[in-house]
Formats: sequence, structure tokens, C-alpha cells
Amino acid sequence: MNRQWFISGALLAGGSVFAERVIDIRGKGQGKIGISLGSYRTGFDAASKTFLAVLKADLNRSGHFSVTSSGGALNVTGACQAGSQMKADVHVYQVATRKKLLGKSYDAAASSARGLAHKVADEIVYAVTGKKGMASGKIAVVGNRTGRKELYITDMDGKNMRQITKDRSIVVGPRWTPDGKSLTYTSYKRGYPNVYMTGKGKPISSHGGLNASGAVSPDGKTLAVILSVSGNPELWLKSLRTGKLTKRLSSTQRGNEASPCWSPDGNHLVFVSDSSGRPQIYIISKNGGRASRISSSGTESVAPDWGTNGYITYCSRVGGKYRIMVANPVAKTVRQLDADWADYEDPKWAPDGRHIVCSRTSNYRSSIYLLDTLKDSPVALISGSGDWYSPACSP
Repeated sequence: MNRQWFISGALLAGGSVFAERVIDIRGKGQGKIGISLGSYRTGFDAASKTFLAVLKADLNRSGHFSVTSSGGALNVTGACQAGSQMKADVHVYQVATRKKLLGKSYDAAASSARGLAHKVADEIVYAVTGKKGMASGKIAVVGNRTGRKELYITDMDGKNMRQITKDRSIVVGPRWTPDGKSLTYTSYKRGYPNVYMTGKGKPISSHGGLNASGAVSPDGKTLAVILSVSGNPELWLKSLRTGKLTKRLSSTQRGNEASPCWSPDGNHLVFVSDSSGRPQIYIISKNGGRASRISSSGTESVAPDWGTNGYITYCSRVGGKYRIMVANPVAKTVRQLDADWADYEDPKWAPDGRHIVCSRTSNYRSSIYLLDTLKDSPVALISGSGDWYSPACSP
């Protein structure tokens, strides 16, 4: 966990928070849209049945719809059938007006039934609401089912899992690159922490001492990374093209920094510092200067993630339990998501900018859950076969 890197320190002075576009994700009290798939036809083959089952589950999980077999404001018609190839026709109508919102034909390999269903679900979400869906995304997650902490990737519903690393050591802190094609992560496979990127054999940051929490800037040119080359862990910037360190952003002689994440426009970073005595969340310009503290509740706050919606999510220890927080850095407001008695940690924004994927720990076992910022019920995505930590969602 990120919080294990903190010790203690002195106060870091706060600066002003910049202006950033923030999309309102607060609940409006509107009900879900009834959508009927009772008229949709499938063949007798397993692939087309899988397609329909996954499509229903994705639409329900989106938070926008209540899937029914009949009735509802929307009706989905068409058919799906597969041999060696799959063909799916999908039409979405408003029942009251018969207005067609989506009409499309899809072709895919029968083995890609799940992937096709995710794509169609997202296109239905966009056609009806004008908002981005999340079903086609991927989740990178750390699991210990082999006895070691390794990196895995699953679909957004927690299915179709595949193991990415075989370091037989400790892997922590995965983050997707902005193009969604690679992951950065910290691995101890050489006996000490270095930052790696999938697809590259050598570490992308291996300076003397600690190398951790690598995060690639939105333009893909710069790595934000925590290094202890100067003594205690500090926040640095590094050119991915030249491999050279370009700027040291923090200088806390008795403090430690961790978990940097870039703002959507690439001009600022949010990170954790324990320079006030306990780990808290701060924002700093990529050009340096004074950092501004944004966390205000809880004995400690860690694991920030800055979404494309402009909001920052992180977890705070409140009343002895870890809770998920959502901060608006422009309005300087923070709200806590509702939760049960378990610990909720390591939050990351889903691709739709509405949901958050996080770890949930109860009875000393950790699973991956999906939380809805508009108060839909939590959904378990990955559980069992060991413990699961540190999810990261693809862009």
C-alpha cells in the first residue's frame, strides 16, 4: 500500500488552487431509464447467448438503466448469431415516439462475444445519454493468488483475467499510460524498487535508492516519479525520451512524498506528502512552487486519482476506517461516499467519470469493488483466489 512509505515531517505551506474544468457528478435524483431487451433474439450458439447476457449486465452496471424483459421507455431489437464469426444487429428505440436512437450492425469473431457486448453497451449509453460508457475499459490490478503480488488485467466487469507480470516478487502501483496501451508499475524483482513499463524489459526509472509511483503525463513525454536520490522520497519529473531528470518538485527534509497523478491538462500534479505529520493530499504545478493541501478530513489521506471529469478521488481514514472521498479542486469542496463497515482504499476513476473502482477489505481479505458516485449500490468485481489491491482503470 502507498501509505507504508510515510514516516513523519513538518508542514508544507499551501498555495492557491488553479482553475480547472469540472463536470458535475452530483446526483440529480432522477430515476433509471427502463430498457427492454425482451425482443432481442439470439441463436442457439453459446457465443450469441454470452453476448446478450454480458450486454444486459453491462447496461445494468452502467447506472443509467434498469434492464427489463418488457416495458420501459426504451426497446432494444435485433438479433445476434454466431458460427465461426458473429454478426449482431442492434436497434434502440424510444417506445413513446418510436424514434430510433441507435441502429447498427456489428461483426466480430465468435471468441470476441464479450468484447463486442462491452462495445455495444457503451454505444447504447452514449446514444441515449450522450455520456461515455465504461464497459469497454480494462482494469489493471495487483493480486497475490500465486503467493506473490503480480500484475493482472481484466475487463471492467472483472472477467477475462490475464496475468501480466511473473516477477515472483512484489508489484505495486500500476497506472495506465495516456494512450491506454501500456502500464507503469513498481516492482521489487531486482531486490529494490524500480519503475517499469509493460513492453519494456529494462526499468524506466532505476536511480539509486527508491524508485516508485511512476505516472506518465497526458502528452506522454514526462514521467512523474518518487525518488530518494536526494535522501528522503521526493517528487521528481523525468523525460521519457532522454531518461534524464528534469525537475525536482518537492523538497521536504523531514517528509516523504508518494503517489503522484497528473491533472487532465498536464499542468498540475496531485500527490501525497506527510510533511504535516500525517499523509495528506496536495496539488502542485508542474513548474514547481508552493503546494496546496486539498484534504481536510480524516487522520490521513492517501492514493489520489485525478479524473478527466476534473474531480480528485482519494481515501481518508475517518473514524478508524478508510473511506473514499471526492474533491472538487476548483470549488475546494470534498464529499465522502457512503460505505459500510469495511475499509475502502486505492480509488481510481472508471472511464465514464461517474464510477470509481477501489479495493474493499473486510475480515483481512481484499476484493475489488465498483462504486457509483450517484449512489447506486456497490458491485463486487474481483474476489476470491487470494487478495486483490491497487486497481487502475484504462483511459
